[in-house]
Amino acid sequence: MHQLGQVLADLSEKGQKELILSGGRGGKGNSHFATATRQAPRFSQEGEKGEEKELILELKLLADVGLIGFPNVGKSTLLSVTTDATPKIADYHFTTLEPNLGVVKNEYGDSFVIADIPGIIEGASKGIGLGIQFLRHIERTRLLLHVIDVSGAEGRDPVKDFEIINEELKNYSEKLSQRKQIIVANKIDSMQDKSLYEKLEKMAKEKGLEIFKISSATGQGVKELIKRVSEVLKTLPKEDLIETEETKKVYTLNTEEEVSVKKENGMYIVSGSIIEKLMRTINLDDNESLHYFHRRLNELGVNEKLKQLGIKDGDYVQISDYELEWED
Repeated sequence: MHQLGQVLADLSEKGQKELILSGGRGGKGNSHFATATRQAPRFSQEGEKGEEKELILELKLLADVGLIGFPNVGKSTLLSVTTDATPKIADYHFTTLEPNLGVVKNEYGDSFVIADIPGIIEGASKGIGLGIQFLRHIERTRLLLHVIDVSGAEGRDPVKDFEIINEELKNYSEKLSQRKQIIVANKIDSMQDKSLYEKLEKMAKEKGLEIFKISSATGQGVKELIKRVSEVLKTLPKEDLIETEETKKVYTLNTEEEVSVKKENGMYIVSGSIIEKLMRTINLDDNESLHYFHRRLNELGVNEKLKQLGIKDGDYVQISDYELEWED
């Protein structure tokens, strides 16, 4: 099964904003550390580092219905006769090299958006052919129209074609394989062997799937199909990539931070994020900065914890990248 990383945000609404990376707190200028006796301190506090990570941004088409099926089964023709879209149409495979969108005309009922997904072939979920580039675009759709060529002109088995495409959907995403489908038996105007359709119809009934006989080229059965699609869409909810609140990341600024003080191999080690921040704000070569540093260690309880661990004059304390000698 194709594994997606954690979804941090699903930007599918107009004006939607999401916080993906949090910036660090701002620093403090030297005036912040001024006192009655030290009115112009020579040290300041740097700002904290923000988050840094590598993100994958994916564009997924916003369509209600996705047309899926092998190349050259008539998906583009169906899109062209039901919408104002003008996809490239020709009598050979892979004429569609990118998804096409179209808005269904009002004469078929309530309008909705259809995406013509370029031909998926066997092995597409593993990167074979062009299909892997387009499978993600049908994740957002609420309904799949599985277009199958029943003319027999290319010697294909409609039932086998149905099974192969659905196996690719399952390999890509278990959830996608369970998306509601309507089977569209296309090219009935040039059907050479009625048994091909009969076998497909039998399978559809066994699986509890609706099946429509149409001819995109002549328009036969198209109006009935699209009206039914319009009815079904009213019963299907919007497809969200983020299913639960648990998948959303909430960013907060910590107000209480722990300081760790321990002794290892004769060395006293002080650590913690607040200590790291402190070390970035001080200059150990400056007396005023050094005085502030010792005062903060005392306020954080570091000195008391070191004494509890038995520290004495001459012992060394490791704080961040520094090794300091203790003097009581």
